[in-house]
Amino acid sequence: MSTTFFLVRHAIKEKAFGDVSITPEGIMQAQLTAKHFCTLPITAIVSSPLQRAKETAEYIALGATASIEVDARLRERANWGDLPGQTFEEFVAMWDRCTREPEYMPPVGDSAKQAGQRLSSLLSELAELHPPQSNIVIVTHGGLITDFLVGTLPKEQTLRPGIQILLKYRASWSRSVR
Repeated sequence: MSTTFFLVRHAIKEKAFGDVSITPEGIMQAQLTAKHFCTLPITAIVSSPLQRAKETAEYIALGATASIEVDARLRERANWGDLPGQTFEEFVAMWDRCTREPEYMPPVGDSAKQAGQRLSSLLSELAELHPPQSNIVIVTHGGLITDFLVGTLPKEQTLRPGIQILLKYRASWSRSVR
């Protein structure tokens, strides 16, 4: 028995400081994503507390029978605007360093390694809370998903465009790469 997780990056967001909404193009993207999920038996939708993720989750919830739960553990490892006075260039430099050095602890937020472990821990907890064979949509951020996958997939695994990763939780992580 297993739980299936669908890791969804929020739709395209406004290019601005802080907790921003999705753009009109992002709305279309979220609607298309929702269309994909409306034919599946979705057990739960869990979203980051940031506006762009919650808005994306709301579109998915319109076609699913599940309500949205918000969980702070789905927040990005760092968000531009978390560190007062930080310029966008300084944020990008901090982000890049965290990506290159997964153990690096930035002045705000989590290291990439901590962020990936945070998502892994949440997925394990959700798998225990929900019945076997559950389908759970996780709406979060690209950086957090990347941090999780970097810590989960074997280092030698190379993903090509069009490759789909289906994560099923059993007693330990199993990975299907198609």
